[in-house]
Formats: sequence, structure tokens, C-alpha cells
Amino acid sequence: MLILSYLGLLALIPWLAEKNDSEVQWHAKNGLVFTAFMIACFFVASVVAVIPILGWLIVVVAYMLLPIAWLIFAIIGIVKATQGQRLVVPVLSDFVEKF
Repeated sequence: MLILSYLGLLALIPWLAEKNDSEVQWHAKNGLVFTAFMIACFFVASVVAVIPILGWLIVVVAYMLLPIAWLIFAIIGIVKATQGQRLVVPVLSDFVEKF
């Protein structure tokens, strides 16, 4: 379940299935918050695409870098979760406590 927590929308499975395990719940929420953040970044990059030249440049860079960042986050999150640690992303992980 900890591994699923960092695989995009698959984090819904441990979040809904493991209500009694607070550690799994925390990792699932962390994965969901990061997934929502990445989707928002893709949306913003798509909206910026209407700006000629600069917007196109931002879209190209964002569409190349965001999937790489998502993959790195997933790998680090899975490794830390399986070792019994938490991946704390400074601003995003604050939303986990509110969620």
C-alpha cells in the first residue's frame, strides 16, 4: 500500500482501503497532494501556452521537466516509505495535515 501511495491517482486505493493505518494514510495523502500539485502545474502551463513565444517556451520546458520531477518524487517517496520514513516536501506536506 505504501508503494501505491506515490503512483499518482493510485494513491486513492490505500487512502480509501487502509483507514486504520495512520502511516499509510499519511503517505497516501502526501501522494495525492503532490499529484494534485502536478496536475495544477500542467494546467497552468497549458493556459500560459496562449502567450506567443514565451508561453510556448514555458510549455515546452514544463512538459519536459514536470514528468521527470514527478518520477523522482515517486521514487524517493517509495524508498522512504518502505524504510519507515516520511518524504516531507516543505510547502506541499503542510496540506497533508489539513487533508
